[in-house]
Amino acid sequence: MNVSVFFFVNQKQREPHNLPCRLDLEIDKISSLPGHVIDKILSHLSLREAVRTSILCSKWRYKWVTVPSLVFDNQSVLVSSQDQTVLRNKLVNIVDHVLLLHTGPIDKFKLSNRDLQGVPDIDRWILFLSRGSVKEFVLEIWKGHRYKLHSSLYLCQKLIHLELFNCLLTPPATFNGFKSLKSLDLQHITMEQTAFEYLIYSCPLLERLTLMNFDGFTNLKIHAPNLLFFDIGGVFEDVSFQGTSHLAIVSIGLYVNADYGRNLALGKPGNLVKFFAHLPHIQRLEIQSFFLKYLSAGNIPVKLPAVCDDLSFLSIRINFSDMEEKLAALCLLRSSPNLQELELLARPEEQGGLRFVANILEEDYQNGPFNQLRLIKIVGIVGHKQELSFINFLLINSSALEKMTVKPATSDRGWEMQKELLKELLCFRRASINAQIIYQDP
Repeated sequence: MNVSVFFFVNQKQREPHNLPCRLDLEIDKISSLPGHVIDKILSHLSLREAVRTSILCSKWRYKWVTVPSLVFDNQSVLVSSQDQTVLRNKLVNIVDHVLLLHTGPIDKFKLSNRDLQGVPDIDRWILFLSRGSVKEFVLEIWKGHRYKLHSSLYLCQKLIHLELFNCLLTPPATFNGFKSLKSLDLQHITMEQTAFEYLIYSCPLLERLTLMNFDGFTNLKIHAPNLLFFDIGGVFEDVSFQGTSHLAIVSIGLYVNADYGRNLALGKPGNLVKFFAHLPHIQRLEIQSFFLKYLSAGNIPVKLPAVCDDLSFLSIRINFSDMEEKLAALCLLRSSPNLQELELLARPEEQGGLRFVANILEEDYQNGPFNQLRLIKIVGIVGHKQELSFINFLLINSSALEKMTVKPATSDRGWEMQKELLKELLCFRRASINAQIIYQDP
């Protein structure tokens, strides 16, 4: 029996061998297409659907074996069992037989199944792939301990995209980097400091880098001359860029617990200036979690030495009760003359936990206005004086503002708090005659 039919097609669902003549003719028309066209058609199907084409007729029995993209996930591999041993054995059986029958190059290999823990056979599959020219490799181990990545993967020099979830990375001493890699996505991984730094440094074509929830390294030294996109969220002590003049999109979040946040012992002096020193062409920036606290460490200038002329979108999670964070945010606003969209996300859980600072003096609000700012969104405020002062500052300095959306945090005071906040907002002067204030019910 065709192994593909055995895996993916219930015997009762099989079509009869004597298909109607008209259907035979339609199939023959498709069968006569060039091989690369058929491969293109099959590439738009899931692996399960591609394999099921083998029951159409004898000509299609092995058409699927040249499909260059092999994706083994919950959609393409349907295994109905709660027993981990049964699940693992069936998955191993499927992957083994598909690789055994497959002919031609494998451009993409993805293994991701939320119901399975680590499978020891992964080592054997990676070794098999390393002998070919795989370009995309995705491995997501959703349960159990972190899987130690087999050393043969580091031999895959044709890799363009590498995505790993819940893995332990220990590159061998002979590893010289991935010279063709353009996209790297590492989530829930463990890696030593020097190994991480060398991995980034030895991927000269890297354009996209994603790091989420990592262990083993805390200093993020990013040397990537072609990097365009950087997305990070985790616990770290320092971050620095070198030779990243093309970096355009950055989303960065520093995850810390409450005690760590209160200590405020983050980073080194002058973090704000240092962070932007190698980001001359940044276009979109998202400052999440506690990263603004990191940026506010040390001396905060009125304006950055080199302004961010290309920055058009800025999102900041901020504690309005923290003077340093507000000054850092003001510095970024003053240093972004072409900013068009601004998003401010308050951290209300800190309100009352830290001491309230005096309102920033009017002279500290100078060096405006913001002539390009069109859209502002403010989320999570509770109506404190520090928050309202900042909103007032934005309204009187944004001459091109079209819309400001305000969505407060939920409060036990309910509608009473909302009415007070609405009255305050409606009293503020606006530099733009076209500015609308949209209040969203929390």
